[in-house]
Amino acid sequence: MFLSKLIDKIKAEEFISADLKIHEILGQYQSEAEALAIDVPLQLPVCLTCALPCPGYEACGEPEIRYIHHLYHQNEDKKKPRKLFTPYTQRCVDAYLAHYYGEQEPHHAMGANLAPLTARARFISRRLGLPSVEVFPRLSVWTLGNSLKINKSTLRVYRNSIGGEDAREILIRAFADQLGVFFYEQDRRMLIENNHAFEAFICAFTAMLQADGRVEKRPRDLPKSQSWLAIPQL
Repeated sequence: MFLSKLIDKIKAEEFISADLKIHEILGQYQSEAEALAIDVPLQLPVCLTCALPCPGYEACGEPEIRYIHHLYHQNEDKKKPRKLFTPYTQRCVDAYLAHYYGEQEPHHAMGANLAPLTARARFISRRLGLPSVEVFPRLSVWTLGNSLKINKSTLRVYRNSIGGEDAREILIRAFADQLGVFFYEQDRRMLIENNHAFEAFICAFTAMLQADGRVEKRPRDLPKSQSWLAIPQL
């Protein structure tokens, strides 16, 4: 497989929003695209869409809230103290990742950092009408890097301003040498220099793995109403 095109520096102009530019760019490939991979949550927490009388999440009997309660209580005997969950910012999949992938724990879907991006991603995916794949790049890098036998200290710093470029170069070289991914030289340089570009590639690569069935299966006990995300499994 190869990275065919990488577009950087999409900015708003006087009468044209960055969102419109994104739609125009994606529209060029819409007829041949099979899915759109996005690196933010694509589903809102259940409490934000619930229309039932609310007894408070402490007493709620809905399966989604019981599921998060269950995972939270499994952590009670651990030494590291954990804050009580907030189901109006947190989804079941967020709780799952926090429980099973603690070192790569994501931000909550409606937390301060992600809430505006979650809203934007839902808008973009709805307007395009393509099947959307949710990807958590940090976790994808962690699982892919472990499969490629890359040092964990490298995987931990790939987003950092210091050491990040060296880590991304190691990862890109591993993708090329071990997985046969082809990069044009100018794109390879951009992936190393720009972490946003690198994580965009990770999203696309993870979506391709999902299309090939090479991702973790959805947990059987995850409530049916709740979305899952793509986690690479080489």
